Amino acid sequence: MSEPGVPADPDEPGDTDPDVGVPDIAEEIMAGFRRTPRGVSARFTSAQAGIVRNLVGQVAELVGGPEAASAPPAGPGAAGEGADPVFPDDLASMLDAGGPTGAPEDPVLARLFPDAYGDDDPEAAGDFRRYTEQGLRDGKVAAARTVLATLPDEGGRIRLSAGDAEAWLRALNDVRLALGVLLGITEDYERELAGVTGTDPRSAYLQVYDWLTFLQETLVRSLR
Repeated sequence: MSEPGVPADPDEPGDTDPDVGVPDIAEEIMAGFRRTPRGVSARFTSAQAGIVRNLVGQVAELVGGPEAASAPPAGPGAAGEGADPVFPDDLASMLDAGGPTGAPEDPVLARLFPDAYGDDDPEAAGDFRRYTEQGLRDGKVAAARTVLATLPDEGGRIRLSAGDAEAWLRALNDVRLALGVLLGITEDYERELAGVTGTDPRSAYLQVYDWLTFLQETLVRSLR
């Protein structure tokens, strides 16, 4: 039995309805993520899966290079398996890496990796970035790979463990941050979205941004 306020999962034992039709499936797709006895669940159409996979893959490549979105998550350090990519086992290797000390020139990367201290202490911000940015990049790539590994190209129903759901949250947030920079989205984007017409070249992307926001909100609620 589902909890109050949490829609039942029709694929769970006792909830299967053989008469479920297209309108019911469409309603389920629009419901976003939901909590079920076997984990967090959602259903995606092939088009929706393509949008998510494309955007997550692009962010992964921007953060980690051309190969970042091509390899599946595997072994310790993969998102959703309890490892902390910010603190790798080989600490000495990280300290010797000599990472970047300045904010990225790319505005999207600058949004994904902001200075820890802002303009208050540039030297401290540079030192902090030197020792942490690569780990943060690895973490974002791992989260993106988890999404790509758990969302089939053709879409359909997916079920996520708590760890994988957390990785999805991080990856969706990274995509939203990237789109926000590219589209010039402000905190008042809902009013801006309401005033956008079909002739605005940003129209489709703003709709995607709004849908990703909805997905992220339903995923957060399903994890509470």
